[in-house]
Amino acid sequence: MAASERSRPSIFWPLAVLIIPLVSLLAKITVTDADKLPREGAFVLAPNHYSEFDPLIVAVAVYRTGRLPRFMAKESLFHVPVLGWVLRRTGMVPVARASSASAAKQTMTQSRELVEHGRGVIVYPEGTLTRDPELWPMRGKSGAVRLALSGDIPLIPMAQWGTQQIMGRYQKGLSLWPLRKRVQVIFGDPVDVSDLVGRAGEPAALNEATARLMAAVTALLEQLRDEKAPAVRWNPSDHGQRETGRLDS
Repeated sequence: MAASERSRPSIFWPLAVLIIPLVSLLAKITVTDADKLPREGAFVLAPNHYSEFDPLIVAVAVYRTGRLPRFMAKESLFHVPVLGWVLRRTGMVPVARASSASAAKQTMTQSRELVEHGRGVIVYPEGTLTRDPELWPMRGKSGAVRLALSGDIPLIPMAQWGTQQIMGRYQKGLSLWPLRKRVQVIFGDPVDVSDLVGRAGEPAALNEATARLMAAVTALLEQLRDEKAPAVRWNPSDHGQRETGRLDS
């Protein structure tokens, strides 16, 4: 059943009581094609990212489907008092900046645990806020597809639009008025990477899977915005920009 995971007692219950009313006060969220998120079992959800407020929108949208919103988070955050306890208790997935060998081992372990526990994880494929001037998805990183390919886990694209009215990119505070700004969320069909499964250690396979994923996320955003994205995806390195804050590479 869709609500089976959410219905089990967990720390998500008190968090939902606190967070959902706040988010609902600021955003009127419309979710399209929620049934495309698997009702049970593991999944890797890959949304676009252009606002620091995005995670709350994504979390509420996922929670509405009956699944629990677990994110990939920097490993250092797990050592912060209180916050680290919450991250561990909610099943968030740590990611460390490590050598390629240890990163591959970590990915395999994380994929196995997702499958074993039937959990989903939300991974921003861009790794940080998009640098694209018009807020289109930029070049993707390999974190999301590594997890999906390592465990043969459904890779679900997602797009959301309207959050910038609540908190713009790099904005320090929230835009509180008017309340309940419209935010649209859409889930897509799983990205077909079946021909690449088992090749998570091959750069060519990772690049191809990432390209497919970013194309799917962009197509969903085009649908929400009712306009076409630029033909060439924004690449920060081509514009002398540093990709700070990324969680994967």
